[in-house]
Amino acid sequence: MGEDAESPKINHTFLRDYVTEADVISTVEFNQTGDLLATGDKGGRVVIFQRETEVSLQCKTTTFCTHAFFKKIASYTYCKCMLKAVFSSLSALDKTIKLWKVSERDKRPEGYNLKDEEGRLKDISTITSLQVPVLKPTDLMVEVRPRRVFANGHTYHVNSISVNSDGETYLSADDLRINMWHLGITDRSFNIVDIKPANMEDLTEVITAAEFHPHHCHLFVYSSSKGTLRLCDMRASALCDKHTKLFEEPEDPGNRSFFSEIISSVSDVKFSHSGRYLLTRDYLTAKVWDINMDKGPVETFQVHEYLRSKLCSLYENDCIFDKFECVWNSSDSVIMTGAYNSFFRMFDRETGRGVTLEAWRESSKPRAVLRTRRVYTGGKRRRGDVGVDSLDFTKKILHMAWHPSENIIAIAATNNLYIFQDRVNPETQAQ
Repeated sequence: MGEDAESPKINHTFLRDYVTEADVISTVEFNQTGDLLATGDKGGRVVIFQRETEVSLQCKTTTFCTHAFFKKIASYTYCKCMLKAVFSSLSALDKTIKLWKVSERDKRPEGYNLKDEEGRLKDISTITSLQVPVLKPTDLMVEVRPRRVFANGHTYHVNSISVNSDGETYLSADDLRINMWHLGITDRSFNIVDIKPANMEDLTEVITAAEFHPHHCHLFVYSSSKGTLRLCDMRASALCDKHTKLFEEPEDPGNRSFFSEIISSVSDVKFSHSGRYLLTRDYLTAKVWDINMDKGPVETFQVHEYLRSKLCSLYENDCIFDKFECVWNSSDSVIMTGAYNSFFRMFDRETGRGVTLEAWRESSKPRAVLRTRRVYTGGKRRRGDVGVDSLDFTKKILHMAWHPSENIIAIAATNNLYIFQDRVNPETQAQ
């Protein structure tokens, strides 16, 4: 998506003025159809937004608390379901994973023989006749019920959960292990990756993210803090400590610095919808890898290279450890990832051009057109440019989601959720 492309329009925003740590959004996810959008926060709450019209996601929500002690929602994903009005979802809370059943109800029974209209039991002696209860229309309600708790599978905090394409199993990953679970079995899991050394002093890397292949149930990938990707095939071995392919980019010795290993750590990895490519995000760049070519990335996009000179101060304020996510659009032609100052970036894979947009309150009115932004790094300064020293590093876009079939994106900015819709024809969105 180039700088001259038509900017997305704001569809809806859900804003709160008062910010507490518990209100900070920690994950965003569309379901498979795009009719539902879920957000999880650090207070352990999940909010589900339901699409009411063909063009927008209205503020029709269901909120439920996933843990009594308010633990951070580290990951959230949907399970495939055959019923239209019923689906299941998985939420990861630190070291515990929970399966929830979410269903819709637009009718309620009336005319009970043993209960009055308020649901209280009647005195049997007052019942003189029997009737057949009937279902009457009522306002649509969404019911959320806990179904299963998958506990004791992790020693460290869960950073990823991914449902397999078979619809029956899923994986969960923490810093040192990846486990595989069956959705119907809660008391045991199978350890498929274990990188914990015999002596923890020998630990050199940790697992940062993991995901199943979208079509092949035997393949999955996981990333590490050393900037590497490992593609594993469960047909080769039950314990996938030995990977099928290793993806890494050789480091230029001339650019080696104290911060090299930190900024090369992969914070997110996503399979493309086709399953052919991998999208990764490290601190400064987003990269696309071909799973058939393990010599290096086929595409590299500079997200905010202008921060390279600021790494020392970013290290001191811990921003250098921020974990940015990345997503594909529905056709795998455009990628999106976050940045600072409430900026997020989109890159057209065909042209390599990028655009910087801002999720901010001043343009949060419905149907408002987003303007492109630019960070000034030298040369001729344009009106509206933002200097590197003026960036607000507390306003960071870490979490986002792209609708599975349309040009609708959801952006989490601290405790605010922005939903944008591009008015450009989906077939020409990246032109």
